[in-house]
Amino acid sequence: MTRVALAFSGGLDTTICVPLLEEEYGYDDVIGVTVDVGQPASEFDEAEETAEALGLDHYVVDARAEFAQLCLDGVRANATYQGYPLGTALARPVIAQAILEVAIENDCDALAHGCTGKGNDQLRFEAVWRDSDLEVFAPIRELGLTREWEQEYAAEKNLPVEGGNEGDWSIDTNIWSRSVEGDELEDPNYVPPADIYEWTDEPSGETEEIEITFEKGYPVAVDGDEMDPVELIEHLNELAGSYGVGRTDSMEDRMLGLKVRENYEHPAATTLLNAHEALEGLVLTQEEREFKQLIDQRWSKKGYEGLVDAPLVDALEGFIDETQKRVTGTVKIRFEGGQARPVGRDSKYAAYSAAHASFDTETVGKIKQEDATGVAKYHGFQRRLAKKVTEDEDGDDETVELATDGGDQER
Repeated sequence: MTRVALAFSGGLDTTICVPLLEEEYGYDDVIGVTVDVGQPASEFDEAEETAEALGLDHYVVDARAEFAQLCLDGVRANATYQGYPLGTALARPVIAQAILEVAIENDCDALAHGCTGKGNDQLRFEAVWRDSDLEVFAPIRELGLTREWEQEYAAEKNLPVEGGNEGDWSIDTNIWSRSVEGDELEDPNYVPPADIYEWTDEPSGETEEIEITFEKGYPVAVDGDEMDPVELIEHLNELAGSYGVGRTDSMEDRMLGLKVRENYEHPAATTLLNAHEALEGLVLTQEEREFKQLIDQRWSKKGYEGLVDAPLVDALEGFIDETQKRVTGTVKIRFEGGQARPVGRDSKYAAYSAAHASFDTETVGKIKQEDATGVAKYHGFQRRLAKKVTEDEDGDDETVELATDGGDQER
């Protein structure tokens, strides 16, 4: 008997994949796998009901802990893509790995997903699956199916979906982010209605301050209450979301080159990323901060591609691990006007001295203010020289003598 494991949500795309895998691909048995990375309970109910109606063996895997840990790894890397926190991108490899493990346990010959050929998720799923010896299929992509065709096919086969009518928007939810796209939102000039948002309220004039504790770059507590990663993220989603924190309306460049309009909600992610960057600003040196921006950018790009297990990421995390040894302390965050704004930070590893930085002290340790005079004279010396040489070549025939002390030049 041949068997294929299908990434199964119970929606139109994955529902029609069940008969297609049997009729068009010749598989004797299809099993459905749904992976929990923090979706609403209603989505699992839908998947269970649809699987039962199809007579489909259905497996549900709880991967919230693994996904939450990866999200907090992303916090240490300040992981964003084109201005928004990575959410769906980080979830896909976790989901794909869980499905692969179920497939192996059930002696499957192949894996399948319901992604189209236009999005990123096909690449993220298959990057994980193609490490295995199992065959990989994508019926929607490979058969060139349209939404209209799927709806007609579902009606013809009397499949347990409402003709593909799953609401106006295409929504993907996990504990780190909620994305909304499709329908009128595909028009970049269309102003989204308030009802696309579920996690975030409209910002009000109310404010609140909280304190987040970090250990080696990982958030571990809110207002002194220690929480595991899932609990901490869910708590901040609710709290920060009530102040309108974490909305992004983005024109996103996908891996295949298409530009799409995406709307996101990510209250906890925005809060933790802002707090983490504030603490890094206190404890890391200027050189570390500047170089880490390059490291973070590359980590984020691999995260967006779904390649968080790439050798490059392992190497990048070597640098991240070293810098995060000192990213321990607390950050005060104020929720105000739809923002999560750092208003205080403290760490025993602070690369900062109030006494040295203060305008009310004469010296910086043993360094006197007048010691900076020599630095000031040299600062910009090459710029001054280059500008005067250029002026001379542009028509000034008089001899140029550049004062080495940075004072007036004589001709």
